[in-house]
Amino acid sequence: MRWQTEHGSIVVETDDDEPGMAEVSRGGDLIGKAAAKFEDSFQQVRDAAEAALAALRGGDLKPDAVELEFGVKLNAAAGAVIARTALEGHLKVKMTWGEPKAAAREE
Repeated sequence: MRWQTEHGSIVVETDDDEPGMAEVSRGGDLIGKAAAKFEDSFQQVRDAAEAALAALRGGDLKPDAVELEFGVKLNAAAGAVIARTALEGHLKVKMTWGEPKAAAREE
């Protein structure tokens, strides 16, 4: 699949049966053309990450650090979407707590 970027275009390997694929031939190779720019296709992923971080940082837990890990699948019609595993959506969350920085510096 060919994606336009602000700096030119890139080709990303994908399944042939992806919805939204528009096949074009270039020297015998079939390359699909994505509907949106590469950068714009990640808006849904950014929105999901922001919402997850806001929910995890809110409340009484107050972690010092939150890490989110998820796979991203590129789709010609939908853009970038959070990839699923064989059974469910994949999202790994890591929250850590440590000593306050001021107490650590005093020692």
